[in-house]
This record gives sequence, structure tokens and C-alpha cells, in this order.
Amino acid sequence: MKRILMVLLLLSLTVPAFADSQKPGKGVKVQPARATWNTGYFQEALVRAGLKELGYNVKKPKELTNPLFYQALALGDLDYWTNGWFPVHDGQLPKGFYDKAEKVGYVVKAGGLQGYLVSKNEVEKYNIQSIADFKRPEVKKAFDADGDGKADLTACPAGWGCEGTIDFHMQAYGLEDDIKPIKAAYSASMADALARYKSGKPVFFYTWAPNWTIFKLKPGEDVVWMNVPEIKPTEAQKPQVDRLTMSGVVGAVSDPLKLGFVAADIQIVANKKFLAANPAAKEFFKVFTLPLIDINEQNTKMQEGEKSTKDIDRHVKEWITKNQEKWNGWLAAARKAAM
Repeated sequence: MKRILMVLLLLSLTVPAFADSQKPGKGVKVQPARATWNTGYFQEALVRAGLKELGYNVKKPKELTNPLFYQALALGDLDYWTNGWFPVHDGQLPKGFYDKAEKVGYVVKAGGLQGYLVSKNEVEKYNIQSIADFKRPEVKKAFDADGDGKADLTACPAGWGCEGTIDFHMQAYGLEDDIKPIKAAYSASMADALARYKSGKPVFFYTWAPNWTIFKLKPGEDVVWMNVPEIKPTEAQKPQVDRLTMSGVVGAVSDPLKLGFVAADIQIVANKKFLAANPAAKEFFKVFTLPLIDINEQNTKMQEGEKSTKDIDRHVKEWITKNQEKWNGWLAAARKAAM
């Protein structure tokens, strides 16, 4: 009987210890943020799900523009987000940012392809090779939907990293009197562009990968990736000037292609104090990575109507089930880091 009691006592001591090792974040409240573009929601929800499995009490993410997020992170009001695009966001960081925060791992390394696309029919009809061709009256007129004398470009909303780059391009290439960037909510603007294309009208838009847009309007079939006239980097782009030109871009008007945008690294950015206090979370951030095709697939589901919080949560569960071995490995690495 004494032996049985001793075994039971040992088990009672062992089970809580095992439980704690499985939930190293137990009792820790975490406040994430997410970007205003919905193509970044999926990776945010996946990381949040991982931290919850590690025991963290993860709050609903606050949706913020880039500059507001980076300021709040540096102040310690937020713990992390999964939507860092670098070096695209470098110019939006507050002074002394890296004293308070750091980038951890790569959601997608060099996966953030950005650029301008034009409907293929018009590219062939008007022999459009770069956005400088929008200076030509016949090209400008073909893309002028509202009759103001400028070609309409579906661009970035105010506050996005790409907004400043597009504005820079308009000035640097002397296109301010020829192209009008439309800065309304991106998803709605792109839905309008898609509807115009389906009705046989020209389209001219900025986009990035991962994104549903290049699944709905396929480069090489429906639209063509367009050159900038020449490479003129912004201050933030100068250290990565070699990444403004890319070879092997499917559906490009030329090879290599002068994109004018840096192929960005998509990274998690977190508060240093949070990382120091939570090695399990830091390790999970470090090992977490996603194939572009998986993000594009989920983004397309959202665009087709599966965009509610419940839908995104279901997409997360489906992805985890499909990639269970990889997921379990990430969690195991995070738990080991906390020991």
C-alpha cells in the first residue's frame, strides 16, 4: 500500500511539471497587432494559434497602420506583429526603434514581390513597356476612367509602406500629370478593377505577392508585370538596390524586370522585453515560416467570400491539420527553448 501511495504521490508531482513544460506561456498576457491589409491576416492568425497552444493568453490583435504599430511596439504598448516588410518599412520606424524591438525569423524570405501590372490586351495594343508609356496621350486616355486627363492607377491606401514609393515614382519619373494613384481601401479598389477587367476594360494597378490579385488576374494571361523607366531608388531602397530588378518573374513584360520595388522579407517584429521574458514565443517566431503558395491560396478563399473571423480560424485549423508534423516540430522547439 505504501508503495502505491508513493507512486501516486510522484505522479501528482510529475503531471503538473509536464503540463507546465507543455504550456510555457501559461499566465502571460500577449497583445499582438496586425496590418490593415487583409492578405496578412492568415499568418497573424496562425502565429496567434501557436502561442495559444503554448499557453499564452493572446488578446485580439489591434489593427494598425505601419507607423502607428512601430511606435506602439517601441513604447511597449504592443508585443509583436507578423506583418513586417523589410526594407520597405525601414523609413517608417521611429528613432531608436531597434533599441526597443527586433525582427525575428522570416515568415517569407524575399517573398514580398511588388510592382505595377497592366492588362495584357492594352500592353499588346499600345506596346506598353514601362509606366513611362502612360505619358503617351493614347495610353493615358485608354486608362482614364473618370475623364480627368490622367490614367487611373489602383494604388496603396494612405499609411501603407508602398504609398510613399508610388508617390516617389510619380515624382522621379515625371508622371504626376499623367497618372492618378487611387488611394481608397485596397480590397474594394481591386474588386472594382477586377470588375472592369471582366467587362472588357483596361486595368492598371499596383499589387504584391502574396496576394489574391495575381490569382484572379494571372500574370502572362490577363495582365503583365511592368517596368519602371529606370532604377531610381528611394533613400530606404538604396542599401538593397540590387533587389529592385528581378529575373524570372512570370508574366513580366521583359526579363530582367525593373520592378522599382524591393523584393521584401516578410518578418515578425517584436518588443525586446517581451522576447527576453518569453523564450518560447521567441523561438516560435524564429522557426515559423510559410510557403507563398499557401498564403496565396488562403488569400484567394478570403476574396471569394470566406473572410469572416470564423472563416480565417477554420483556414488556420485546416492548415495545421495538413501540416501537423511541421507544426508539432515548431511547438517542440519553442517548448525546448523555455526549459
